[in-house]
Amino acid sequence: MSLLKPLALASAAALCLALSSLSSVHAAEAAVAVPAPAGKALLVSTAPSESVVLAGGCFWGVQGVFQHTQGVLRAVSGYAGGKPDSATYSMVSSGSTGHAESVQVTYDPRKISFGQILQIYFSVAHDPTQLNRQGPDHGTQYRSAIFTAGEQQKQAADAYIAQINAAHVFSSPIVTQVTPLQAFYAAEDYHQDYATLHPNQPYIAYNDLPKIANLQKMYPAIYRADPVLVFKH
Repeated sequence: MSLLKPLALASAAALCLALSSLSSVHAAEAAVAVPAPAGKALLVSTAPSESVVLAGGCFWGVQGVFQHTQGVLRAVSGYAGGKPDSATYSMVSSGSTGHAESVQVTYDPRKISFGQILQIYFSVAHDPTQLNRQGPDHGTQYRSAIFTAGEQQKQAADAYIAQINAAHVFSSPIVTQVTPLQAFYAAEDYHQDYATLHPNQPYIAYNDLPKIANLQKMYPAIYRADPVLVFKH
């Protein structure tokens, strides 16, 4: 269980205290430059839209990154990997449901390829070498996983993981699971657009805003300043 995330729904003062005591231990995941997808990993398409479900720690940050990505039509926080009757935040947070906090990324493949989506996912959205954790958050609900929409996505994801591992850009092997998507369940409304709505919250400022800044720095051509949000605010 994360030491920080449950506090993220408490007072800002309590969060600041927790962060100050843990800052020497935990830090936001560093961005890592990974090779551009090549060959089968690119997976180009002329369809008007495609979607993939990505898990990489707390869904607030992953959603925030892809909401700032050109070509992304919608990014929704939710749950994948478990049963429908346990797809609630309180139950998923127990780590016993099989669900992972996930983001369903719907994109226009004529503007951004599946491979480019994964390049962002592996380089700035999370650390794919951390097993059942991400930064301060611990448990299988924070695992790294790609829930694929079909065999082509699976083959492309497997090929890209092999490509990145062969490039030795990480000091440890990638532990990302690649598994067929059974179902995606949207999270509660208050989890949607969270990084945009709460930029001054210490958890977001410490863990998630650096990811969005890294997206802008590493991929300026596909960074969008105005995020594509789930709800109008």
